[in-house]
Amino acid sequence: MTGTCIHVFKGAELLVHAEALRSVYADAFCAPPWNEGEEKAEEFTDRLPVNVCRPGFTAVTAVRDAEVLGFATAWTTLSPFPSDRRYPQATAGLGPDHTTDWLVGALEIDELAVRPDARGTGIAARLLEAVTEDAPEGRSWLLTSLQSGRAMSFYRGQGWTQATHPSPEGTGVVVFLGPRHPQRHLAAEPL
Repeated sequence: MTGTCIHVFKGAELLVHAEALRSVYADAFCAPPWNEGEEKAEEFTDRLPVNVCRPGFTAVTAVRDAEVLGFATAWTTLSPFPSDRRYPQATAGLGPDHTTDWLVGALEIDELAVRPDARGTGIAARLLEAVTEDAPEGRSWLLTSLQSGRAMSFYRGQGWTQATHPSPEGTGVVVFLGPRHPQRHLAAEPL
């Protein structure tokens, strides 16, 4: 999208944009297929002060005419592998050894959100590329939900490798390994 600038943040300086990020989050995730309530956008904003202090924290925003159109946040996954949120589903899909070998120490993309009216413009691809640029040894990964075929197709189209294969009828999460992740060729093919 012409005139859209990508800005990189490595820490707490992102917090001055918290309200704009909350707005993008709500626009992106409160509508189908995600159908998250406004309280999830508030939870995201409430987590930001903790997240910006995580080791390896990186955030990128896409801005045009002073409006934030999208953002991505990421950080280094530490050991032991987290056991809150949807992390146990990742471990169940990969197994404990692959989880440790492939994900711990890698850059974890936590959120990627783009306003609906900016989708299809290449902004999401630019955000994903920018947030993963400094991934340690090219190792980046993310979780997404099966409930969005569009998200699944997007990550595949960006060269990400689906590393877990939950039942397609389910509501499970999927682990994707980034295009430069050295273990991506070891991920099991879907049945």
